[in-house]
Amino acid sequence: MIDQADIISTVEFNHTGELLATGDKGGRVVIFQREPESKNEPYNQGEYNVYSTFQSHEPEFDYLKSLEIEEKINKIKWLPQQNAAHSLLSTNDKTIKLWKITERDKRPEGYNLKDEEGKLKDLSTVTSLQVPVLKPMDLMVEVTPRRIFANGHTYHVNSISVNSDCETYMSADDLRINLWHLAITDRSFNIVDIKPANMEDLTEVITASEFHPHHCNLFVYSSSKGSLRLCDMRASALCDKHSKPPAIKVIFKSEQCHVKAEHTTPFVSSSVGSWTVYEEPEDPSNRSFFSEIISSVSDVKFSHSGRYMLTRDYLTVKVWDLNMETKPVETYQVHDYLRSKLCSLYENDCIFDKFECAWNGSDSVIMTGAYNNFFRMFDRNTKRDVTLEASRESSKPRAILKPRRVCVGGKRRKDDISVDSLDFTKKILHTAWHPTENIIAIAATNNLYIFQDKVNSEMH
Repeated sequence: MIDQADIISTVEFNHTGELLATGDKGGRVVIFQREPESKNEPYNQGEYNVYSTFQSHEPEFDYLKSLEIEEKINKIKWLPQQNAAHSLLSTNDKTIKLWKITERDKRPEGYNLKDEEGKLKDLSTVTSLQVPVLKPMDLMVEVTPRRIFANGHTYHVNSISVNSDCETYMSADDLRINLWHLAITDRSFNIVDIKPANMEDLTEVITASEFHPHHCNLFVYSSSKGSLRLCDMRASALCDKHSKPPAIKVIFKSEQCHVKAEHTTPFVSSSVGSWTVYEEPEDPSNRSFFSEIISSVSDVKFSHSGRYMLTRDYLTVKVWDLNMETKPVETYQVHDYLRSKLCSLYENDCIFDKFECAWNGSDSVIMTGAYNNFFRMFDRNTKRDVTLEASRESSKPRAILKPRRVCVGGKRRKDDISVDSLDFTKKILHTAWHPTENIIAIAATNNLYIFQDKVNSEMH
């Protein structure tokens, strides 16, 4: 029986990929460190071992609202490294915490006023002065809370994102997005508020949000209605206008925009309104009772180049170009074979599962999870896709992952699995991709799997 507290709820590489953090439903954060390359043991290169474990959040109780606040870690975000120490943000439903991770391999000895146990000496026994010296000791990793950002959210926090200015970050709940300064804990600025005056008029909620990787004034948030809103903080202090602004004027720095389109990020004119909407018109022929549920965006990620946005809904992943809000430029079916199973998935609540998505370091491949411990990869250049499985049986050390295939009907191959045999309790909701190499981290319930492409380990 799996202990609920051990179920992994978030996975995140740091900016170099040398550290990998996971959070679980028990409020713990486990940090893994990549082993250095060894000439004697080349197969160990890329292996991640436990670096530090600490309790980030404890269960709390809101006495005013008579509500229990879970300790479950919803998100972890690393801050860019400024010195020898590492820093990360972790959040549960209500409280965000900033943690500092440091190493200590020396200790001072030879104090004048303290003995070896740290107790104060009798001053009458001190007859001479000595200079304390640093002596080597076993490596010790210390994790200390630096800031606690509390009381900023009425509803459950679903995402946090660190700004490219390295000074601010934002946190989003169902109805509001707040902007925080990393050094100030007692106040934040509300930059999005979609709460209606009458809660009976509520038609959508915020599901995810992220800052642009290069422009500190831009951020995107997704909604349960399947739309994205790209917001510009230069245009308005509160980015929540309730009418779609005119088409955003795109200004390229180079006249050769057709040549540099892949690498050039548009600057949004601040005179046209505070946000623009990215939304795909619904096909009336596909309309059903489940349409709004399965169109809800569960995750949104900017590409590393800043040119594209990746979104995940229940059945598909979509790639949006910042310059085209009318429809996605690419749509990939994750598990279209479940379309006929939506009724039973609604009854067992699986239809409300929130799958995440990830880009590889060069933005050429995207990854997302599925059921039966399957995860999917889509190559944007070749348009090839593959289904792989994260399980103890198929994931022995240095074993090669074999592609899996789900059979809907008709003839079955030897290793095919029937859609009726899928285990919906085994789901891969959380995934992460190393920022520069072909190393991926897959959270499957209470297990963390790390896979590496040894043939194509470097991004091209």
